Amino acid sequence: MSRADVLGADTGRRTNPLWALGLLRSELVTTVRRWRTLALLGVLAAVPVLVGIAVRIETRGGGPVGGGSGEGPAFITQITNNGLFLVFTALAATLPFFLPMAVGVVAGDAIAGEAGAGTLRYLLVAPAGRTRLLLIKYATVLAFCLLATLVVAVSALIVGALLFPLGELTTISGTRISFAEGLGRALLIALVVAASLVGVAALGLFVSTLTNSGIAAMATTVGLLITVQIVDQIPQLHALQPYLFSHYWLSFADLMRDPVYWDDLVRNLGLQGLYAVVFGSAAWARFTAKDISA
Repeated sequence: MSRADVLGADTGRRTNPLWALGLLRSELVTTVRRWRTLALLGVLAAVPVLVGIAVRIETRGGGPVGGGSGEGPAFITQITNNGLFLVFTALAATLPFFLPMAVGVVAGDAIAGEAGAGTLRYLLVAPAGRTRLLLIKYATVLAFCLLATLVVAVSALIVGALLFPLGELTTISGTRISFAEGLGRALLIALVVAASLVGVAALGLFVSTLTNSGIAAMATTVGLLITVQIVDQIPQLHALQPYLFSHYWLSFADLMRDPVYWDDLVRNLGLQGLYAVVFGSAAWARFTAKDISA
C-alpha cells in the first residue's frame, strides 16, 4: 500500500485506528527504498568489512594489531582472538560520525523533504493531524536508527565469523563468558547504540520543521552534529560536555564488563530521553504553528 493509497482510502474516516499504522508502514517502506537511504546503509555495512580486512591483513604474520605494539582502539586488539569483537569495534567506529550522520540525513529530510517536494500539504489533507503525522515521522526515524545499527552489527558479525575464530570471550574485566552470552551482549549493545541516536533523531526532526529545503535541513543537522563532536573534545569546555548528546555514546563498552557498569549507560539513556523531549516538543510547537503552503 502506497502513501497515496493510504491518503485516498481514509479520507473522511477520521477515527479509523488502522490509518496511522498504514501511513507508518508506508513511511518506513518509502524511507528504506530511497536510493539515498540505501547508499547510507551500504556505507555502514562496508565499514565492518574494511575494518575486518585491515585487521586480517595486518595480523597475517601473527603480530598484534597496532604495528606490533599490541595497542589499538578499544576491542580491536581482541578481534583476532574472537570475531565477535568486530561487532563491538565496528559500532565504536561508526557511532561517533557515520551512524549519527545517516540518522541526521533521514531526520532532516523527514518534514523539510516533504515540503520541498510539495507533498506535505497532501499528507495533511488526510485525517492525520499535524501531531500524529509528526509522531509517525519520528517513529520512522527511530526505526531507521535501529535498522542502521543492526546493519553495522550484522555485517560485522558475518565478516568476523568468516575471517576470525569464534568462541568464548574475555570481558574487559578479564572474566570469561560463553559465546552465547557474548552474542546476547552484542545484541544488547546494538540496542543501546540505537537508543543513543534518539537525541540526534529529535534534533534533526526539529531542524526539519524550520525549513522547506530538505538539503538545508540535512546539512544543518550534520553541521550541528560535527560542532557538538568538536565541542566534546575541547578540554576547556569540560563543564558543558556532560550535557552534550554525544558525551556518553561510547559508554556501551561498559556492557562488556563483568559485572556491568551501569552509571554512564543510565546517564546516556537519560540524556537521550531529555533531548528527545526538548527537541520533540520544539518540533511539535513549530510544526503545529507552521504555515504549510507546499
